[in-house]
Amino acid sequence: MQSDRFARKDGIKLDLRVVPFRGDYYVLQPKAFHKVKNLIYPVADPDLPFLGVHLTRMMNGTIESGPNAVFSFDREGYKRLSFSFQDTAEAIGFAGTWKLFSKFWRTGIAEYRRAFSKRRFLRSLQEMVPSLTIDDLGAHRAGVRAQVVDKKGNLVDDFLIKKGNCGIHVINAPSPAATASLSIANMIIEHIVND
Repeated sequence: MQSDRFARKDGIKLDLRVVPFRGDYYVLQPKAFHKVKNLIYPVADPDLPFLGVHLTRMMNGTIESGPNAVFSFDREGYKRLSFSFQDTAEAIGFAGTWKLFSKFWRTGIAEYRRAFSKRRFLRSLQEMVPSLTIDDLGAHRAGVRAQVVDKKGNLVDDFLIKKGNCGIHVINAPSPAATASLSIANMIIEHIVND
C-alpha cells in the first residue's frame, strides 16, 4: 500500500500512484455451502484488473463471496467510511486518478451502490448462483487493494520492480498470491545481480 511512497523516498522518480480500492466480502452461511461446489467467476472485463464479485471455496471449507471494488479514501481503510486526509489528497491530486474515474465512472457508481447495499451485492451473486438468498450472506469483511495507476489513468497490470539508492522496490504486484512466486523472486534477484 505504501510502495510508491517508499520508492520515492529511495530516489526513484515515478509518474504513477498507488490508488487504494476497498473490496467487500461476505462469507456464506453454512446452510448455503451446498450451493457452491467450486470456484465461480463472472466473465471478466478485460479493461479492468478487478474480476468482479465471485465465489471462492476456502481451504477450511467456508465460501467467500466478493470482492467488489470501490475507491478508498484511506490506503489502510477497511471500513466503508474510513478516511485519511493525506491518502485522499494524494490520490485526488493525481491527474491519473481523474482520468481513470472519467473512463470508468459508470462502473465506479455501480460498485459504490453495491458496496452500500447487501441486496445489490446479492443480485450480482445471483447472476451466477440464482438460488442464493439474502439469508445466505453471513459475516462481512473488507480488504484494500493497492492499484497502481499511471498519469494517463491506465491501471498498471504487471509487476513493476525498480532499483533505488538503498534497495529493490516491488512497486506493483498485481496478484497477492504471486508475491510468493519463485519466478518473482528470480526477477528480484536479477535486479540485484544486474544493477
